[in-house]
Amino acid sequence: MTIIFQTIAVAFAMFSALPVPRFDWNERNMRFALCAFPLVGVVCAACWMVIAFLPLPGFLRGTLFCLAPLAVTGGIHLDGYADTCDAMASCGSAARKQEILEDPHCGAFAVIRLCSYFALYLALCVTLTPSPRAVICAGLGFVLSRALSGWALSSLPLAKHTGLAHTFAEAADRRMVSRVLAVLALVLAAAQAAAGGGAGLAMAAAAGLVLWRYAHVARVQFGGISGDLAGWFLQKCELWQLAALVFCQILEGNL
Repeated sequence: MTIIFQTIAVAFAMFSALPVPRFDWNERNMRFALCAFPLVGVVCAACWMVIAFLPLPGFLRGTLFCLAPLAVTGGIHLDGYADTCDAMASCGSAARKQEILEDPHCGAFAVIRLCSYFALYLALCVTLTPSPRAVICAGLGFVLSRALSGWALSSLPLAKHTGLAHTFAEAADRRMVSRVLAVLALVLAAAQAAAGGGAGLAMAAAAGLVLWRYAHVARVQFGGISGDLAGWFLQKCELWQLAALVFCQILEGNL
C-alpha cells in the first residue's frame, strides 16, 4: 500500500499545488504516476460540485468555476500553454520553437493568449447552467483531459530527451500506462455520454479533436511532445469541452 500512496503523491506533487508528504522519487513510485494523474482532475471536479450547489450569485459562481482548477493545479498547465502559444506565434522552425519553450521570459503573444483564454473560459463558466447533469459532465471532463494527457505522454514521441515530461515518460511502464489510460479515457467518454446525452457526446468528441490537433501540432511544428505542449493540450481540452457543453445547452435547453 505504501507504494500506491507514494505513486499518488508523486502525481499530486508534480501536477497540483496541493500539499503532499515529501519523499524520494524513484523508479518504483514513478512507474505508474501518470495513471494517478487523472485523480487531480477528480479534485477539480469535486471543487466544481461544491461550488455548483453553494447559494451564490451567478457571476460569482462562474468566477469560482473559472478559478477552481487554477487553485488546484497552481497554474502548472497554464505555464505550458503560455510558452507554447509564444512558440507557435513565432512561425519559426521546430528548433527555434523549442528554444522559445525553454526561454523563461513571457512574451507578448503569451500574455495576449492567456487574457483571451481566461476571457472565454470565464464567459463560458458564467453562461453555464449548473444543473446536476451538466456539472457531472464538466467534472468528468477534468478527469478525461488528464487521462488523455497521460496517454499522450506515454504513447507519442517526445521532442527531446530532457525535462520533466521526459522524466515521467521514461520512468513509466509506457505500454501498461498507455493501455490503462486509454481504457480509462474510453470509460470516461462513455460516462459523459450517459450523463449528458448529446452534450456529453459533444464534449467527448471535442476532447478527441483537441487530442488529434495536439498530436499533429507536436509532430509537425515541434518534432514531438514536451511538458509545455502537454500543458497547452490540457488547457485547450478543458476549454473546448466546456464550450461544447455550453453550446449544447444553448441549442437544446438546460440539461
